[in-house]
Amino acid sequence: MPSCLDAIEKLEWCVQRWKVETFHKILKSGCKAEEAKLRTAERLVNLIAILTILSWRIFWITMLNRTSPQASPNEALIELDQYLLDELVPNKKPAPPSLSLGHHIVKLARLGGHLARAHNPPPGNTVIWRCLSRLTDIEIGIMIGVQSVGN
Repeated sequence: MPSCLDAIEKLEWCVQRWKVETFHKILKSGCKAEEAKLRTAERLVNLIAILTILSWRIFWITMLNRTSPQASPNEALIELDQYLLDELVPNKKPAPPSLSLGHHIVKLARLGGHLARAHNPPPGNTVIWRCLSRLTDIEIGIMIGVQSVGN
């Protein structure tokens, strides 16, 4: 006869399944893993390894923001990310003295067009992957510009 503990265990499995499904959605839709036109298994394995890390990072940032929005932004973003977000995305209202991860994630989302209204839920995985991609493009542009121009 199934017990209450058995039911709790099955519910915990369902929660984990949701996380796995979300991770695969990021890998397939966000990172476009299935669109790769690689000719060798070795290249495909290398690409999947990199995309797996990227997908995990997007999922982790999203979940960290939902569970610990007051965490330090250093938990998920490098200093360059934080600096660019502060420079490119103006604050809607005066910034608090200690800027949190949640503050920077909202700025990241706004970089991609997210309106960040008071009643909106925290940005989801889709918003995070689009905006991280945009922020990465900006960072690459800056690095190329520095190499081309100097300083």
